[in-house]
Amino acid sequence: MVTKVAALAETVGVDRQSAEPVISVQSLVHRYEDRTALNGVSFDVRPAELFGLLGPNGSGKTTLFRILSTLMIPTSGRALVMGCDAAQDPSTLRRQIGVVFQAQSIDPKLTAYENLWHQGHLYGLKGSTLKRRVEEILTRVGLADRAKERVETFSGGMQRRIELAKGLLHHPGVLLLDEPTTGLDPGARRDLWQYLQILRDEEHVSVLVTTHLMEEAERCDRLAIMNEGNLVALGTPAELKSEIGGDVILLDAARDADSLAQHIRNRFHVATTVLGNQVRIEQEAGHRFVPDVVEAFPGEIQAISVSKPALEDVFIHRTGHKFWSENPDPDSHVVDKKEKKKRR
Repeated sequence: MVTKVAALAETVGVDRQSAEPVISVQSLVHRYEDRTALNGVSFDVRPAELFGLLGPNGSGKTTLFRILSTLMIPTSGRALVMGCDAAQDPSTLRRQIGVVFQAQSIDPKLTAYENLWHQGHLYGLKGSTLKRRVEEILTRVGLADRAKERVETFSGGMQRRIELAKGLLHHPGVLLLDEPTTGLDPGARRDLWQYLQILRDEEHVSVLVTTHLMEEAERCDRLAIMNEGNLVALGTPAELKSEIGGDVILLDAARDADSLAQHIRNRFHVATTVLGNQVRIEQEAGHRFVPDVVEAFPGEIQAISVSKPALEDVFIHRTGHKFWSENPDPDSHVVDKKEKKKRR
């Protein structure tokens, strides 16, 4: 069985820009009593795209994942996956998507083959068709030679591959994964992401993955960056980092970061962000700018770093606080960019 989306992707050569989206999130809102988990989130996922939802804990990405996987009904808005409304037609949608949750769903006392055999029955597969598909998917995830062994004897990475195999057994056009590398060592993480790229390139499966790891987000074709229920950035990793427009300078204040930031703004007319005891500046040719700052404020700067923009810098640029801030400082501020323009 080949899904409509996969067939379309093969026919058109996976023209992601012009093809109809396989996931369309439209003004999605969800509230838990007095807390808003999603605040009008909208984005599309294209055919055969590896799409990431990046955000810290509490950003809303898990709530969004649960809505897309038909486990939760949103307060308002719509989530369409392969043309099906996740809230209005969950039964139809569940037959067309694969879902891999963060928590383990395999039975460790069963063999790899038995785990997939029982999963196939849930999707109405049986007989020779099911047997052929189980063998095929075990080969695809590199575990055909371990088919008759109990899953409890497998490494964490191998168990995660069985989870993936379960999600892919019924030929879904969309695969949803929630923090899929949780608990895996670096080698197993790398292997899993390589396999996701194979799914995208060779089987034209659209993959949506939630993550809080910057290095994983870099591997995605496009990203939706979440913060406190809001979509704060959307685009390819390269596009998002290019908006910084220069180097990222971090100055560790010897005494008062707010005072140092104010002095730098007054002297050089650049935008600054205060992050705890650090002053953050986005500036072209940062290596040339740093000596001027040090000379202007002797004794006020304890340490300096200059780096090219990373995804965390995009997050700070859009939110005014660090990715892992437990309690974002409400007094953290980004000065009006008009001051920065005066410098240019």
